Amino acid sequence: MAEPTPADLERFIADGLACEHVEVTGDGRHFFATIVSSEFEGASRIRRHQRVYQALGDRMRDEIHALSMRTLTPTEWTLDASQAGSGASASHHR
Repeated sequence: MAEPTPADLERFIADGLACEHVEVTGDGRHFFATIVSSEFEGASRIRRHQRVYQALGDRMRDEIHALSMRTLTPTEWTLDASQAGSGASASHHR
């Protein structure tokens, strides 16, 4: 089985979680994702990560060796982008 690409992970996450933005970088085994979803409103960081793992399903166990992530609400994403002084563009909208 071929190692998943960052684009594969973006698609897997977006298929299982309503995302305003998802961006994944990585080398096929180790990935970093920035995920923005209104589903994260009111949820702890642990619960947000559990929701992403749920979206990925068995792929987390079978295909993905390591995943680090930033999980943000749309408001947090907007504040983060304005503090960075950049209007970061989304690589994937849903």
